[in-house]
Amino acid sequence: MIPQLPLALRWPRRQRFEHFHAGTNAAALAAVEALARQPGAPWVYLGGPTGSGKSHLLIAACHAASALGRTVQYLPLTSQVDRAAALRGVAGSELLALDGLQAIAGDRDAEHALFDLYNRTRAEGGALLFAAEAGVAQLALGLPDLRSRLGACTRFTLKPLDDADRREVLKSQAVLRGIQLDDAVLDWLFSRYARDLGALLDLLDKLDQASLAAQRRITVPFLRDFLRDAAEP
Repeated sequence: MIPQLPLALRWPRRQRFEHFHAGTNAAALAAVEALARQPGAPWVYLGGPTGSGKSHLLIAACHAASALGRTVQYLPLTSQVDRAAALRGVAGSELLALDGLQAIAGDRDAEHALFDLYNRTRAEGGALLFAAEAGVAQLALGLPDLRSRLGACTRFTLKPLDDADRREVLKSQAVLRGIQLDDAVLDWLFSRYARDLGALLDLLDKLDQASLAAQRRITVPFLRDFLRDAAEP
């Protein structure tokens, strides 16, 4: 069974549709929004590398569907020890979002559990939303019927935002917090820090708190000191 968390922890505020910066992924965003809000909408399969926004969209879909009174569940398969048991333990929700689908590839029991869950959800009139680091054809699935079922979904390959888009997102999020990030800070940050948008936004949250506590602007020296101190044991 999936442990139930308080709503605010299950669906983090930042991971909402309105905070998803679509870039070239606008069609995928529209399809996932439709699945979350419209019973009977086509099921969706999202492929894409780490940092492309897959988990963001799955959690946003769960939040939006829950806000409309629909029953929802989110299952991150990569964090499950017994993935077959986890898949057998979810059922009955109007929307079920399965993240990290690549984790079950080659796991015979888990693949069969997902195949059964797919068929059961279809028969009960529910909806499934999938995400994986690769497209259906690239997953090393051993069960041909499961590959066929997943291939019948509406499929998208998400592309990460480029550096220019990430910079604009950081600037806009900083403005919302009353922070000014000048180009020198962004240049330094992008040359030395992970460029995954989620990691950058997490860092922005921490910098906001640190700058308020220190009563200092976020400058290159401040950023350098902050990252050095954070790296120390």
